[in-house]
Amino acid sequence: MKKLSISVLLLGAVFVSAQELEKEKQIEDVIIVGNRNAKRTKLETPVPVDVINIEKIQKSAPQTTVQDLLNYVIPSFNAVRQSASDGTEHIDPMTLRGMGPDQVLVLVNGKRRHTTSLVNYQNTVGNGSVGTDLSTIPVIAIDRIEVLRDGAAAQYGSDAIAGVINIILKKDIGASASLNYGLSGRNDGETYQGAVNYGTSLGKDKSYINLSLQLSQRGKTTRTQNHDLDIFGDNFAYEFADDPDGARASDDEIIRQRGLTRDDFNFQIGDAQIKQGQLFFNAEYPFNDHFKLYTFGGFSLKEGVGFGFRRLPSEKDNIVSSIYPNGFQANLKSQVYDLSYAVGTKYNLNDWFFDLSNTFGSNTFNYNVDNTNNASLGAKSPTSFYAGAHSFLQNTINLDVSKNLNNFNIAFGGEFRFEEYQIKAGDEASYARYDINGNIATPGSTVIGNGGSQSFMGFSPDNALKKSRHSTAVYADVSYDLDKKLNIDAAARFENYSDFGNTLNGKLAIRYEFIKNYAIRGAVGTGFRAPSLQQQYFNNSYADISTSGIGIVRKGIFTTDSKAAEVLGFDKLKQETSVNGSLGFTLKPAKGLFITLDGYWIGVKDRIVITSNITDERLSDPELVGENNVAESGRFFANAIDTETKGVDLVVSYDWKLAGGNLNINLAGNYTETKITDFHFPQNLGTPQNEFFGPDQINIIETLSPKAKATLGLNYGIGKFNFLVRNTYFGKVIRDGYPFGGVQEFAPKIVTDVSVGYDITKNVNLTIGANNLLDVFPDLQIYENSYYGVFKYAPVQMGTLGSYFFGRVNFNF
Repeated sequence: MKKLSISVLLLGAVFVSAQELEKEKQIEDVIIVGNRNAKRTKLETPVPVDVINIEKIQKSAPQTTVQDLLNYVIPSFNAVRQSASDGTEHIDPMTLRGMGPDQVLVLVNGKRRHTTSLVNYQNTVGNGSVGTDLSTIPVIAIDRIEVLRDGAAAQYGSDAIAGVINIILKKDIGASASLNYGLSGRNDGETYQGAVNYGTSLGKDKSYINLSLQLSQRGKTTRTQNHDLDIFGDNFAYEFADDPDGARASDDEIIRQRGLTRDDFNFQIGDAQIKQGQLFFNAEYPFNDHFKLYTFGGFSLKEGVGFGFRRLPSEKDNIVSSIYPNGFQANLKSQVYDLSYAVGTKYNLNDWFFDLSNTFGSNTFNYNVDNTNNASLGAKSPTSFYAGAHSFLQNTINLDVSKNLNNFNIAFGGEFRFEEYQIKAGDEASYARYDINGNIATPGSTVIGNGGSQSFMGFSPDNALKKSRHSTAVYADVSYDLDKKLNIDAAARFENYSDFGNTLNGKLAIRYEFIKNYAIRGAVGTGFRAPSLQQQYFNNSYADISTSGIGIVRKGIFTTDSKAAEVLGFDKLKQETSVNGSLGFTLKPAKGLFITLDGYWIGVKDRIVITSNITDERLSDPELVGENNVAESGRFFANAIDTETKGVDLVVSYDWKLAGGNLNINLAGNYTETKITDFHFPQNLGTPQNEFFGPDQINIIETLSPKAKATLGLNYGIGKFNFLVRNTYFGKVIRDGYPFGGVQEFAPKIVTDVSVGYDITKNVNLTIGANNLLDVFPDLQIYENSYYGVFKYAPVQMGTLGSYFFGRVNFNF
C-alpha cells in the first residue's frame, strides 16, 4: 500500500500533520472516482479530486452534517439552509461549481445513491431540481469523501455534469463515539448529537462489519423583527383600525381595540427544527482469496417542523375567526424516511476483477400541517391535516469488470436501473374547497373562504400518481500510466432510457508531468442528465375560484403530459446534454508545498427548469382543455434554457514544522460564473419572457449563489493540543424579488471558525469552538423584498444562523 502523501486538496479542513503520516498508512489514499484505476493517488489524477478525511475534519470543525462540513471545506460546493420554503426547509439543496443540485452525482462506496423525492419549487437555490440529501448519511459512519470536480457522465451516467461526490463508509475494527452540543449566539438553534461506531471481524481474516448509530436534534431559530409592528407601516394601521377612513391610530391603540397583544403578531422565520435518527452498516466477508461478499446501507428517519407565512386577522378568506381570532402561523411537519442497501460480490480470476452488485434506495416525504384551517369549512374546520406524500425508489444492478495490464488498466461493464415515483393524496379537507352546506364546491355554489389547509395545500386525488421507467447502459474505460509521468484516460458510455431514448457520451483526460513535481492536466468530454421522474410528473394543481369570474379553475404546477401543457405547446421533457472542458496544473515547488490550479468550462443545452407562472387565455377555454381542465394559470417543467458555466479552482497547501509542532496552511478558492445563453419557448406561446421565465428565475441560475468563495485555514498541532482558525469568504450575491420586490446586491462577507482541541487521554478528546465567531450575517434585506420587514435576512451566502458555539467529546475504544 502506498504511503499516504502529505495532505493536498483538503481545502481548509483538518490536515494530517507530519507526525501523523505513519499512523495513517492503513488508510488507502486511492481514488475510485474519475477513473477505475485503483492504483492512483489523488496526486496522479488527470482531473481534480479532493480527498477529505472525515474523522480528522469532524473532530475539530463546528459543523455536524455532511453538507455543512463540505460547505466550509470545498469552495466550489455550496449549501444554504432555507426558510419558509415548504419541504426545502427540511432538505438543504446543495450545488457544485455553480450547477444545480441534480447535476451532481452522489455515490456511496462507488455505487449510485438515490435522490430525494422532493422537488424544489419555492424559488430557492436549485429551483425546479431534485437533489440528494447528504444529511441522511451519519458523519460517524464515513471514513472519507472523494469529490471529483469534473464532468463524469461518460463513466457514471446521468447527473454527473458538474462532478461526483463519493462517500466511503468506515470498515474499522474497534469502537468510537462522540457527543456534541451547540447553541447559537442568540440562545436558539440548540443542537444535540450523539453517535457511536462499532466494527468487528466476522471471524475470518479481512472480514468486517461496521455499524453506526447517530441521533441528533437541531432546534428552530428566529431571525425576524418580533414585537415591532411598525414593520407593517401604514398597511397595518389601515387594516386594523376601527375606522379606516379616519385618523391613523397608533399600533398599541389598535391592539387594545382588538383585545390582542403584540405576541399575536409574532412571526417565526428561521431554520426549521430537525430531529433525526440514522443507522448505517458496512460489511465484507471473503470466502477465499478470490471471492468475497459485501453489503452496506442504512436507514434514516428525519422529522422537521417548519413555518409558513403568517395569516393575519384581517385575512377573512384565509382564517376562521372563531378558531383563530388573532390569525395564525401554520407549522409544516415532515416525516422523511430514507432507506438504502447494497449487496454484491467481488471475484478475482487471474487478475480479472468482477464486481456484481444490486443497490436499492428509497425516499418518502410525508407532509402534515398543524395550527392551520380550511377556511371554507368555517367553524367545522380541523386545525391539523395530513397533506399527502411523495416517494421515490431506485434499484440499480451493476456488473463491473477490470484488469491491469502492465501500464494499462481496462474496465467495462453494464448497468440496469429501475425507478419509480409516486404522489399520494392527503385528507380531503387538506385540498378541497367546500360550499356553505359542507359539500365540495361546484360552479355556482356559495363558498365562504379559501379551501385546503392554509400555508400548504394537500395533494388531491387529481395529483396522485405512480410512474416508473428503466434504463440500460454499457460502458468502457481505458487508462494508461507511464511511470507516473503520463496518464491518459478514455471512457465511453451508451445508455438507453425507456421514456426518452438513447444517449452516447465520451471523455478523454490527460496528465503529463513535464518536470519532476510539475504537471499539466486537462480533460474534455460530453455528458447528459436524464429528466427525473419528479420533474416529469410532480404536480400540485388545485381547484380555486377564478379571479376573472369564470368559475372554478385550476392553478398550480402541471405535468408536461397534461392537457394544459399540450395546449400551450410544451414538449415532453428530454435529456440535458453537456460539454465539459478543463485545464490545470499541479505543482510541488518545495517540500510540503502543493499548488493546484484548474480552469473549467461547462456548456449545458436544454437545461430543465420550472417556468414562472404563465397566464394564457387558451387555458380557460373548455373547448381546448376540456370542462374539467379549465385553468387560469400554471407552471411547467421545460427544457427551457441553455447555460454556460466557466470558472477556476485554486488550492495552495503547506505543511510546516513550527516551534515543536506542525502547522498546516491551506488556501483554497473558487470563482464560477453561469450565464443563460439561450431560451427555448414553445413556438405558439405568446407569453412575455417575464411571465415564461422571469427575472427572479434568471437570478436563481446566474447570481443567487456566490460567484467567488475562498477559505484560508490554519491548523496547528502541538503535543496534546490542536488549534484551528479558518476564514471563509463568501462573495457577493444578487437577489431579485420580482414580481413583488426589487433587486438587491448583498456585499461579500467573511466568516471565522475557531476551535481548540485537547487530548484528555489517549482515547478521549475534547474540542470547543465556534462557527461564525464574529456573528456575521448577510446584509439586511431591502424593505420591498422582506414581506413588510418580516424576512429580516435572506437565506444567502452563509445563511441566517449567526454565531454558533459548540463543544464535542470524542472517544476511541
